[in-house]
Amino acid sequence: MIGVKAGVGQRDQTARMVETIEGWRCIGCGKVDAPRPCIGVCQDKRVELVLAEDYAELAWRVEQLEEALALIARVSPKPEKLDASWTALQARAHALLGS
Repeated sequence: MIGVKAGVGQRDQTARMVETIEGWRCIGCGKVDAPRPCIGVCQDKRVELVLAEDYAELAWRVEQLEEALALIARVSPKPEKLDASWTALQARAHALLGS
């Protein structure tokens, strides 16, 4: 596994908040190995892992959705532009939702 390769801005900040480890994954069976030097007090604990690419994609999607919500929350269109603004927001939402 590799660290999250983020773009700029919020994605960089999000990536820094996530602990990543480097390891190896078998291309045949999927076994994951991330050995570290033992200091004699090791205990194995079950963990769930997510591929960094999957995480980065979801972090980007959340960022885009938050930007769209921020527009809705912070923008007050002029009354004569209300319909055009709403149509633009709907188009952005449809693009983000893939519908």
